[in-house]
Amino acid sequence: MVAAHSLDQGSAYVEDCLGVPMTGGGKHAAMGTHNRVLKLGQGQYLEVIAIDPEGRQPDFPRWFNLDDSEFQARLKIRPQLITWVVRTDNVDLLAEAVYGQRGCVRAMQRDELRWRFAFTDDGSMPGNGLIPHMMQWEGSGHPIETMPDSGCTLLGLDGVHAEPASVQRLVSSMGLDRFITIHPVAPQWPPGLHARIKTPAGVVAMDSQLRKP
Repeated sequence: MVAAHSLDQGSAYVEDCLGVPMTGGGKHAAMGTHNRVLKLGQGQYLEVIAIDPEGRQPDFPRWFNLDDSEFQARLKIRPQLITWVVRTDNVDLLAEAVYGQRGCVRAMQRDELRWRFAFTDDGSMPGNGLIPHMMQWEGSGHPIETMPDSGCTLLGLDGVHAEPASVQRLVSSMGLDRFITIHPVAPQWPPGLHARIKTPAGVVAMDSQLRKP
């Protein structure tokens, strides 16, 4: 998941990184956001998301920390790889186990696509983006089915954290060990997420903006 200050800015950033254009996407009316997507191999895709200037302000915090003014200030400088999302067949059970009382599950929709998504109460990203968000598709539709092949493939995710063992344990409890490895980083550095993507021009690394406090 890549967040951007504007959708065009985010799409241009991804195209510059990977050498291929974004495709498809649409509006999340309930959230006041919109997106574009890019297929990354079998059952996986990259999404750029931004606040829709024509959309409504929801009655609760937007997902992925998009309402935070400091975060938006950083996104004006450069779009950012922020987190990852996994699909599940039981989002309620998994969200309760991971978020506890800090989260809830809401029904979402984009055009004909429908899903249920696990939100944190304040719109923040669990584990600073290292713990995945969770969703459950409704019906038989899935956006990957209509995405053209981009020639890009997600090879893997890596994270850095001052307490990597605690984050890795939580990821392991979700059965997601094979998707991400958490590495140690000095305490003065913030957590960060890295994605390794195979492109027609070679392997590219996308990452979050690591900043010293």
